[in-house]
Amino acid sequence: MRRLFSATFTNGTVHFSLLLLRLVFGGLMLTHGWPMLMNFASLSHKFADPLHVGHTVSLGMVVFAEVFCSVFIILGLLTRLAAIPLVVCMSVALFMIHAHDTIDVKEKAIAFLAVFVVLLFCGPGKVSFDSLIGR
Repeated sequence: MRRLFSATFTNGTVHFSLLLLRLVFGGLMLTHGWPMLMNFASLSHKFADPLHVGHTVSLGMVVFAEVFCSVFIILGLLTRLAAIPLVVCMSVALFMIHAHDTIDVKEKAIAFLAVFVVLLFCGPGKVSFDSLIGR
């Protein structure tokens, strides 16, 4: 029972937690971006353009972040680098696209942003390709 309320942790639990974050949130983000990739042509003319770079370029940047960077996050390959476009993407979604929406609309972007910021700061953990490469 004391262990349940303990504030101590082991390196193994931290590495497992980072693996779990990468797999779950990377996978969820991938399932969000995949339909955009599959319907790129039909979405490219009507996709939001909050940065005023063009609808097609905006969609391309979002697909790059949500599909390709998510795969890198899941694999733990170039994790910190892959987290940057996802942090930017979720920041734009939260502070520009959903700026005037209620919290229940914003909560997904907040959760994803928080997780990708954690991965940006902490890295992928030991169970990752980054860890294998760094040896």
